Amino acid sequence: MKRRLAWWAARSSIADRLARGSHTVWERRVDALTAWVRAGRRTDLDGWRAALGPLVRLVLLGALAYAVWAVVRAVPWLLWLLAGWWIRAAWRASRASPAEGVEDSSEQAAHALHVTVLRQLLLDLMGTGSGVHLRTVLAHLQEHGQWEGRTVTDLRVHLERLDIPVDRGVKVGRTPTWGVRRRDLEAPSPVEPQETSTAPSTAA
Repeated sequence: MKRRLAWWAARSSIADRLARGSHTVWERRVDALTAWVRAGRRTDLDGWRAALGPLVRLVLLGALAYAVWAVVRAVPWLLWLLAGWWIRAAWRASRASPAEGVEDSSEQAAHALHVTVLRQLLLDLMGTGSGVHLRTVLAHLQEHGQWEGRTVTDLRVHLERLDIPVDRGVKVGRTPTWGVRRRDLEAPSPVEPQETSTAPSTAA
């Protein structure tokens, strides 16, 4: 009986881990493809000409999806290779998931940033604007040797864990995507009341 319970517990743990990893892989792929399609928009053009780039890239993605479907239909055993690749990617992604409590060196370096310092960094990147895209923040961090190999989804999850508001409709340069708004960022930080409340006792 104990062996059977242990077997079911291990099976449930593996299933949960694969489910979390699959969700992470799916979000990373969607964010990457979305960013790639949006990057095709011409900022020096207006109207339908500016939208030609994203439309062409959408057509290419559709053609690629159809080609993969046609190949798998012609050679069904390739589906097993795709399934194996997905399971491997999901398993690896779950190891870096915050739910597992396992962090790689780049994530540990990012967590070392104090919330106040990170908020100020976001404000600096905004400049005089009303918001900043997460892909801009990620590019800045990677230029300074941090968050190498990470994605916008990883950064979004990290900011949410630090109680920094993020939104997928932040518009900068006519392009709405995941980002941080100034009005949300300039609101009092959840850390500040705790620090002010402990200041009198420290002084005493």
